[in-house]
Amino acid sequence: MTATNGPGATLAVRDLSIAFGRLKPVVRGLDLDLAPGQRLGIIGESGSGKTVTALAIMGLLPENARVSGSIRLDGRELVGLSDRALSRLRGDQMGMIFQEPMTALDPTMTAGRQVAEVFRLHRDRDAGRARAAVLEVLGAVGFDDPERVADSYPHQLSGGQRQRVVTAMALVNRPDLVICDEPTTALDVTVQATVLRVLDEVLDAVGASCLFISHDLAVVSQICSDVVVMLDGEVVERGTADQVFNEPRHPYAAGLVATARLDLLEPGTRLPTVADHVRRDR
Repeated sequence: MTATNGPGATLAVRDLSIAFGRLKPVVRGLDLDLAPGQRLGIIGESGSGKTVTALAIMGLLPENARVSGSIRLDGRELVGLSDRALSRLRGDQMGMIFQEPMTALDPTMTAGRQVAEVFRLHRDRDAGRARAAVLEVLGAVGFDDPERVADSYPHQLSGGQRQRVVTAMALVNRPDLVICDEPTTALDVTVQATVLRVLDEVLDAVGASCLFISHDLAVVSQICSDVVVMLDGEVVERGTADQVFNEPRHPYAAGLVATARLDLLEPGTRLPTVADHVRRDR
């Protein structure tokens, strides 16, 4: 893949709060830091604020969202930026890999055309150069036959192939920041392993910083060097992946780790829950 952007972004989130309408905030006082090339995992139960945080960074929250605090990408403030200005960043300096490829892809357009749109919007409107970029990035995400894939419609591709097309869309312009929102949840174990390997290799090649959101702690430990744990819209623990997964300090983080290690339990042992660890701490 030909270089365009720089070697990863610096992301600084300070005191971020997000609410919808008159409801109480779903994210409160959130601080995050991401260095160039760093991979930061965000874990926590459904409803803890992970995806909402990612959408706030991308500027994709609905109109009724109330956002306060600061989100700076390479020093540039994103909160309050116009949608037009954010659109120039999305797909260029920032890319996002969404969870469900069937809703992320347009069923009426070929895969190649959808990837080419991102390239032509931000890089070069020439059809020939766009086609070359599409074939290059499809090859980079693991396709042996990028021409066939480029000319295929989403329904003609498997789930794993569609997810790799979504990944190609996010990476075609070599963004400085890549946000992955549960990118392997809908995939079976074999396809998931392939997608993760490809993602790992391409992130290294692109040199992008990465926010990786997942319920799967094994996946996060494989991809990320550092981890934050979210609960009820707040960060309750942060540290290296090794520290968080092997020596968690917060009872909620300890509960998450315990539920991911059920294979270590003796037969007949009562399954642990997050609530067990929270109660134990009180």
